[in-house]
Formats: sequence, structure tokens, C-alpha cells
Amino acid sequence: MSDEEGWFAGGTDPETAARRVREGSADRPRDWPALAVEGGFAADESEYYALLHEATLAATRAAVREREAADDKQLVHAVRAMDDADRVANELAERVAEWAGARYGESGGGVGFAREVAAREPADPGEERLVALATRVAELADEAETLRGHVERTAPGVAPNLSALAGPVLAARLIALAGGLKELARKPSGTVQLLGAEDALFTHLRGQAPSPKHGVIFTHDYVRGTAPEDRGSAARALAGKLAIAARVDHYSGERRPELDRQLDERIARIRARTDGAAGPDTGDGGGSS
Repeated sequence: MSDEEGWFAGGTDPETAARRVREGSADRPRDWPALAVEGGFAADESEYYALLHEATLAATRAAVREREAADDKQLVHAVRAMDDADRVANELAERVAEWAGARYGESGGGVGFAREVAAREPADPGEERLVALATRVAELADEAETLRGHVERTAPGVAPNLSALAGPVLAARLIALAGGLKELARKPSGTVQLLGAEDALFTHLRGQAPSPKHGVIFTHDYVRGTAPEDRGSAARALAGKLAIAARVDHYSGERRPELDRQLDERIARIRARTDGAAGPDTGDGGGSS
């Protein structure tokens, strides 16, 4: 909208009004209710505010739909679904193992054992339910793997630098924990370092535990594969580069290979403190997801 016309200038069509509310601006305040009544848009001030309420709600709903359709939001849904499917599959696999142990007198565990049970031919209704449950476990595990493949293909397009440094799955988890790529890009490296360790941090703040050194980034080889006494330094170095990578991905999307090299060199120096003979790490910084 311009300084001379309000959001209601397009008429009473809800979609048009919502678009003008979202996209419009004015250089100075005006008596918009009076102008709306004068232009025949509303019968009185009360009706004007009722119509404005409807338009702002429609504008908010449209903004939420756009936000949820954004690539990073779709990636968040995918990685959360992957983790949920994997977690539930493993939990149910334990139930299958206990049930099968009581039924067949065999020991086993994990999704692999559930697949073995799923391949059996049930002999009675009770066993039929056990085999059916084992089949669901296998299907959930398969879905988790399919989702992992989707995340690995999608994440580099959403956050190329973050995916290169962290690996696609860890990059997606960091984006999910932050609430989106924009939110991750706004976080300081110290916060990135502890994403996923919120419970441990709160316990520390209550004086009941030492301060955590890392959150979900522990799964990265540059942290997990570093000597315990140097993991704090490795976690800080990794988080610092991941924070920069997230900002570059959000604000420009330009691939910056020098970030990989800088991280590799920094981790090599940290690890050299322990073994004294480590040369520069030639890895690509992707690490474990």
C-alpha cells in the first residue's frame, strides 16, 4: 500500500487484503479507519477493525505456510522423522527380542534380530502378532534409512558449507535443534557447541554437574575422534567454523571451501598436542553424521 491508500484499497477480497497487509507500508500514519469508511470499504470503525482482524489472520496463516514450505523447514521435518523412526524401531526391537526370547528360547537383539523373527512363518495367533510386530520394526528401520538418504541428498542444497563441514545429517540436526537455518545463523559459536546438550547444561546451572563441553557435535569425528583431554578445544574449533558456515549459507549461500581447509588445519594442530607427530589432516571436514 502507498501513503495515500490503505491495505483495504484492493477491495474486500480476503486474499488481496492479506497480501497487501503483508507487503504494504506507509511513510506516515493516517486515519485509516476514517479513510476506509469514507471510501465505502467499511460501514463504520468497528467493522473496519473486524475486517482488519480477518486480514491480519489470513496474512499470518500465509506467512506460516510459506515458512513451513521453505527448504530448511522441510529438512527439519525429514531429519526429525528419521530420528523418530530410528528411535521407535530400536525400542520396539527390544520388545521383539524379549517376546521372542520367551517364545522361542532364543537370545538376540536389535533390528537385525527383529528381521530374523519377521522372516518366520507363524504357527499360531500369538506368534502371528509377534511376527507382525517384528515386520513393523523392519519397515520402520527401512523408512529411517530411506529418510537418511533423503536428508543426505537434500542438506547440501539447503546448507552447502554446513553440510561439508558437519556432514549432511549432523548439519540437518543442528538446523533442527536451532529451529531453522536462519535461527542457527544467528547463534554464537558457544551456543552451537552445546546444541543438544540442554539437559546437561540445565543440570550444570543447578550446580549438580560439570559444564558440558559439547552437544550433538560430539558425533563428528573431529570431536569424538580426538583425545579426551583435547575434545573441549576440538569442540570449540568445530563449533566456531560451523557457526560461520551457517551464516554464509543463510546470508549468501556461496560455497566457501576455505572453511573446510581452515577447520582441518585447526583440528590437526589440536591433535598434534597429544601425539606430537600428527601432520595436517587431509580429510574434507565432513566427519561422522
